[in-house]
Amino acid sequence: MSRKYFLKIAEELAISQTQVANTAELLDEGATVPFIARYRKEQTGTLDEVAIAAIRDRMEQLRELDKRREAILKSLKEQEKLTDELEAAVMAAETMSQLEDIYLPYKPKRRTRATIAREKGLEPLAEKIFSEEQFTLEEFAASFIDGEKEVEDVEQALAGARDIIAEWVNEDADARADMRELFEKEGRFVARVITGKEQEGEKYKDYFDWDEDIKSAPSHRVLAMRRAEKELIITLESSPEEGDALYSLENRFVTRQDAVGEQVTLAVRDSYRRLMKPSMETEVRTTTKQRADEEAIRVFRENLAQLLMASPMGQKRVMGIDPGYRTGCKVVVLDAQGKLEDHTVIYPTNGAFKKQEAEAVLLAWCEKYNVEAIAIGNGTASRETETLVRDLKIPNTTVVVVNESGASVYSASEVARKEFPDHDITVRGAVSIGRRLMDPLAELVKIDPKSIGVGQYQHDVDQFQLKKGLDDTVSSCVNAVGVELNTASKELLTYVSGLGPSLAENIIQYRNEHGAFASRADLKNVPRLGPKAFEQAAGFLRVRDAKNPLDRSAVHPERYKLVQQMAKDLGVSVDQLMSDAESRQRIDLKKYVSEEVGMPTLEDIMKELDKPGRDPREKFEIFQFADGISEIEHLKMGMKLPGIVTNITAFGAFVDVGVHQDGLVHVSHLSDQFVDDPAKVVKVAQKVEVTVMEVDIPRKRISLSMKADPFNTDKPARGQKSGRNRQQENRGRQQSNDRRGNRRPQREESSADGDLQAKLAMLKGKFK
Repeated sequence: MSRKYFLKIAEELAISQTQVANTAELLDEGATVPFIARYRKEQTGTLDEVAIAAIRDRMEQLRELDKRREAILKSLKEQEKLTDELEAAVMAAETMSQLEDIYLPYKPKRRTRATIAREKGLEPLAEKIFSEEQFTLEEFAASFIDGEKEVEDVEQALAGARDIIAEWVNEDADARADMRELFEKEGRFVARVITGKEQEGEKYKDYFDWDEDIKSAPSHRVLAMRRAEKELIITLESSPEEGDALYSLENRFVTRQDAVGEQVTLAVRDSYRRLMKPSMETEVRTTTKQRADEEAIRVFRENLAQLLMASPMGQKRVMGIDPGYRTGCKVVVLDAQGKLEDHTVIYPTNGAFKKQEAEAVLLAWCEKYNVEAIAIGNGTASRETETLVRDLKIPNTTVVVVNESGASVYSASEVARKEFPDHDITVRGAVSIGRRLMDPLAELVKIDPKSIGVGQYQHDVDQFQLKKGLDDTVSSCVNAVGVELNTASKELLTYVSGLGPSLAENIIQYRNEHGAFASRADLKNVPRLGPKAFEQAAGFLRVRDAKNPLDRSAVHPERYKLVQQMAKDLGVSVDQLMSDAESRQRIDLKKYVSEEVGMPTLEDIMKELDKPGRDPREKFEIFQFADGISEIEHLKMGMKLPGIVTNITAFGAFVDVGVHQDGLVHVSHLSDQFVDDPAKVVKVAQKVEVTVMEVDIPRKRISLSMKADPFNTDKPARGQKSGRNRQQENRGRQQSNDRRGNRRPQREESSADGDLQAKLAMLKGKFK
């Protein structure tokens, strides 16, 4: 990669060229983002994963730009059109749009109206009209009349000349740059319902007559309008006022006010309406789609990270229950390592006798297997099952409702079939629910991240970018926590820095054939796991029962000698150094600074020696929904309820209060203070207290608030949107996705709640 880009990236990210150059070199050598962030802090100047990934992604973009630049130069040479001036312009282009604008006049085209006009010999007439020379228009145009070339009269000659001029106008790089800026700054999205589609597109009714600035349209509305257009419910225009666009073009190209100038004016208007406007609309729709995708993917990644990093209960003997009515509740028992011990089906909602039978099974199994915790999926019949289990008052057993989104996807997957070839999907699903309580990260990595249900418009965004972003997020979480080498699944190992599916499979096979790994060094015996892969992966893998205590930590093997030297200098063993805080306090880190190892790495080593293999996830806390509130019909305005955040979007957060239907806390009700980004206030899996503001049972919609006094509408939060603006935000509501039965039917993001302020005022009166 050309070093000229290091300065550009450094300026964009507000970091030094040295940081960019060193990071780029590490990436080119095959180092992963987690490895660089954790073990190469001296080279990068302690850049975090976000900055390193940004450098990687920008490098890829600039390399694509260079690749296109080379292709254009090659094409121009082949056409024998490449001049020094043109080559300089191509080399100076900094964006793909600029590059394509320069190339447009030379780009091979299909047969156009301008092409046909040139075939008729009308280009000299176009050149004359487009020049500033004085001449008699009709007399000169008449000289181009030629019956054999199908130019029957002056008007046909002028029409052909205008077609050529229109193409010139459209291909003018400066004019396109001005027009692009006008579309981006002054353009508007204008949506109108297609006649006869009103009823079919009811869920998009907010966009039946919609108009807003392109530059400020939020991600969720851009994607909602595009979806409605794709489903042929609305028409969608993306342009500025035509008068503004024509004024800009005519001011540039029309230089005289006579008959010749009138021909140029007609050509300019035709060029805009027929050529430039559609082209610019395509561009602006592409750029707004990219921005919307980036925002939606960002939200999805943040939500996914929070879900993956949810608190684990740890190694406990767990009973997993996948609730159901007609088909019963699937029950499994897992040992402390997550291995399936037993399974059955109970029918607690099918009459008194079946209920007693179910209770007997649960009590007997809890005693037989010494169950320490019961995990209940939050799908259909969840609250009824939870009530049944809690009423049993099983001693020394914790009862937890677990988010089961994606469990059905796992149970039908190839991964689940290979793990449980002799069990059906109902058993696999219950196992997944139980394991999620023990370690959410280890279980969720087995599921396609898109199926976990914490995204916003995940099916509408660029799928390649979505997968790349989500894979980065999963990898970051897995490596942040660390992986136990002797118990990890193939799916978990796949996300470890430097491994991937093939090496993960080789590790599993080696473990099966040779038994547990005794040390990290044993990894070098795994087929095809070379020095580079070992370097990238070793620090993120743990060997709990290893003889060398450093193998249980995040200290990289390349620094073992350094730690051993520290212990030797103190006259203690490495074991003693790790267990004795007083010994560690006597270490003078400055003595160990070298060209390769600086203070950032030394400080990381000391933290790891203090708490080897520490888990960055928060401590597990038990949560329980409100008693007696299990259906949407039980909700009343003004109720205060405990809930769990299930999804975060640009317009608010969705919260599960235990009634099989998530409620929305609009961004304006997340706090008493102004909130510009919901992710700054809440996170997925966070336990919150909410107030019920409104319940719409027919549409299964619940409005919630996290404000201290949500019914006080006299003073909205400082800086908070209200009235029309808040209504516009509410138009983007999206219900959290559900992957299990009919628990949470997906609601389209474009639905409206009406004027929230007016509703709150009305509710306040009723409540009082």
